[in-house]
Amino acid sequence: MNLPDIVNIAADSRTDFLRLRTLTLIRWTAIAGQVAALLVADPIYGIDLPLGMCLLVVGASAIANLVFTFLYPQNTRLTDQQVFLVLLFDLAQLAALLWLTGGLSNPFALLILAPVTISATTLEGRATMILGATAVALVSVLAWSALPLVLPGTGELAMPPLFAVGFWLAIVIGIAFLGSYAHRVSAEIRSMQKALLATQMALAREQKLTDLGGVVAAAAHELGTPLATIKLVSAELMEELDDLPDLRADAELIREQADRCRDILRSMGRAGKDDRHLRQAPLSVVLREAAEPHLSRGKTVHFLLEGPDPAEREPDILRRPEIIHGLRNLIQNAVDFAASDVWAEARWSDGHLTLRIVDDGPGYPPHVIGRIGDPFMRSRRPSDTAQRPEYEGMGLGLFIAKTLLERSGAELTFANGGPEAAPRSGAIVELTWPMARIAAAREALGENTPNH
Repeated sequence: MNLPDIVNIAADSRTDFLRLRTLTLIRWTAIAGQVAALLVADPIYGIDLPLGMCLLVVGASAIANLVFTFLYPQNTRLTDQQVFLVLLFDLAQLAALLWLTGGLSNPFALLILAPVTISATTLEGRATMILGATAVALVSVLAWSALPLVLPGTGELAMPPLFAVGFWLAIVIGIAFLGSYAHRVSAEIRSMQKALLATQMALAREQKLTDLGGVVAAAAHELGTPLATIKLVSAELMEELDDLPDLRADAELIREQADRCRDILRSMGRAGKDDRHLRQAPLSVVLREAAEPHLSRGKTVHFLLEGPDPAEREPDILRRPEIIHGLRNLIQNAVDFAASDVWAEARWSDGHLTLRIVDDGPGYPPHVIGRIGDPFMRSRRPSDTAQRPEYEGMGLGLFIAKTLLERSGAELTFANGGPEAAPRSGAIVELTWPMARIAAAREALGENTPNH
């Protein structure tokens, strides 16, 4: 599974479908509040309301809830279109009730913000805009043509025109502000959830590959002794069967197949097990392993290592899946956009290890350098599609790399080389680890120990 597959799965993994039970419970709460307000307004405060019409409007909402309860399982997940229709019905029901009870002079008119806010947190922007525009239209109708509230002894409740316009404007601004704010926050949350899901999938994939390499290496090591025994015994049989050509041919076949098994195991992995031999490796080995899938793509990858003492050998570092996959994504990004060359430069001291990945391509667009590493940070331009047709999610690969490498203790910075740094004039990624977080302890590796 490569990065485009991970992107597609993450994009298709919807976790924001609302349950029908959630909306019915909210509606029952609203119905109880509406009935309580009607029963208190008339007998206690003496407000003259068209009680029959009001109860009919509330009853329509109750009937809808009963229909949903008896016809559909309560664990039903609603699609976006179904949620939109339910919220549109609730908005219309609330507007009808407000029209019968004073319009915007009714203090409960503020509740008309609720359906729009719910839509903004659960639905796409287009649906929220339609619902918000409908709410603004209904509020405008309520502001100028609602039935007035009739108070005992004072007659109709009339708001001063200035207050009426101000209240109408406040609700309209509230619809626009709360809708856009809630939609932006929920979109950021959903985007981050998808990106983290893709990161977890990428790390799991790399971990499986590492585990598979350990299993193959263990098999090669364990089977080495019995294959050598088979080869030795078959050689002895061949000597004993010189006078029996048919049986000697069978012994030769056994020896040839034993050699074939040995060659297959050697091609699949080196001798060793999933222990310290595989959990750490020299720095150059880890860099080449990370870059290996992209070394034959027509671009030259240069590996440059520099330590404080030329006579000292390079450090052994942890061969962790998140480090390998993160570096692989960064090198892939550099190879994708490089004109001809990519440099992987490593420098280390007693306290830190610094790695720079540089290419000779056009570099990062200046207006996005500060946002590099954000998931799905922008839509793809036609030039991006032509240059990198295999990518579906702009920014997701760098987000995965940044997240995984930061988990290993690295600090990442992104910059451009510029013409004065030619030929290293393209994008630059600099990673810095504390040696204590990435260096492997230098100790005797000892014997391989079986997996349990």
